[in-house]
Amino acid sequence: MKILVIGESCRDVFCYGESRRIDPAVPVPILNILECKENAGMAKNVQYNIQALGHACDIITNDNWRQITKTRYMHKNTNHIYLRVDENDDKFVQCDITKINFSKYDIIVISDYDKGFLSKKDIFNISTNHECVFVDTKKELGLWCSGIKYIKINNFEFEKAKNTINKEIEKKVIVTLGEKGCKFNGITYPVNRVEIKDLAGAGDTFLAALVVEYSRTKSIEKSVVFANKCATEVVQKRGVSTI
Repeated sequence: MKILVIGESCRDVFCYGESRRIDPAVPVPILNILECKENAGMAKNVQYNIQALGHACDIITNDNWRQITKTRYMHKNTNHIYLRVDENDDKFVQCDITKINFSKYDIIVISDYDKGFLSKKDIFNISTNHECVFVDTKKELGLWCSGIKYIKINNFEFEKAKNTINKEIEKKVIVTLGEKGCKFNGITYPVNRVEIKDLAGAGDTFLAALVVEYSRTKSIEKSVVFANKCATEVVQKRGVSTI
């Protein structure tokens, strides 16, 4: 079983520190940095989670992902975020999907952050060239995603898409609900209550686990339950983490 991830990637950087005083000139806390950690994020985080779950996985992503950074400044003890700074967020280039041999892969996973790497037409064309395409997208859903097998979006994105999708597309949509789990085909799949340390990257883990379990069982219901379990594990870790 061969899996291919397509989507844009970046570096996620977390700088942890402490604040002991307020700036005397302006009412903001002064953060003293104690340590910084980084890892590959976005589509590459999906790839790393698939690999961590024991499955080989190729990726097609932007070559300049190391230069595109999301830096979060965090309070070390509480994990409170003070500030996020994005650099080169406008430097994504469009993917040339005509060079991809889709027949080599059993499942195609599209991790689309809507930064310009993939257009709606690109995703539509991918879905017409392969029968098993999973998509997580920030784009507003519409007829362009009618050929996709399953679509994972969060509840905010689903609410935006209600007026642009038909019932056939809605049957393919898996809506993540944060601490409430997720919903698929009118059924809510709950998760256990845990102490949440960081939600960053949890959607990537959910998508990766969903695809890996589907490759094993061909049951989307079992895959949703497994994806919930894996996402619940990573939100108990700091930063963007793999399962």
